[in-house]
Amino acid sequence: MSIKAIIFDFDGVLVESVDVKTRAFAEMYQVYGIDVVNRVTAFHLRHGGVSRYEKFRYFEEKILGRGFSPEKEKNLGEIFSKKVVDAVVEAPWVKGAYEFVSRHHRELAMFVASGTPEEEMKDIIERRDMGQYFIAVYGSPPTKVEIIKRICETNGYESEDVLFVGDSMTDYEASKMTGVRFIGRAAGPVSPFPPGTTIVKDLTDLYERCRGLKF
Repeated sequence: MSIKAIIFDFDGVLVESVDVKTRAFAEMYQVYGIDVVNRVTAFHLRHGGVSRYEKFRYFEEKILGRGFSPEKEKNLGEIFSKKVVDAVVEAPWVKGAYEFVSRHHRELAMFVASGTPEEEMKDIIERRDMGQYFIAVYGSPPTKVEIIKRICETNGYESEDVLFVGDSMTDYEASKMTGVRFIGRAAGPVSPFPPGTTIVKDLTDLYERCRGLKF
């Protein structure tokens, strides 16, 4: 295999936790009515991999038409964390994910790059006993582009040495901006990615897909 490292998004790639966060956003805005909830959840799903704080800013300023102070940001973030952390810790692995990371982490350097706040992401990884599989775990506020660049620069990788596995256009666009390889996880019947993108339904055949990438 030609690649040296794999960077994984977390929610929806390693763990089936996207719905946990969708429900949390919906619950937080349900007091404003179903139209607001629908707009909130649609934006969240369209912008997977984006920091929750960027989403909250959009919800508050663009949907509700009000200010977004540092105090509001902190308060919303704390409420959201309380709603999701335990559920994410308990969420099932994406099919094939545990088998892949446990079998191949000595062969391939593995990293996590998430839109979740970094300390929270590290706490979740620790509580799920996943830390032994990853060289490093990264989260927001750095963007996915910044994280990918940091991983490459810190470890001396060329862009063609690295594969990013993600489930959103945010992930896809970050891979294109940094020049790393990309495989998209598309769990549903419709892929969010452009035609020609290598996609997987889950991670059961990820190793074979990695071996089949054209270099």
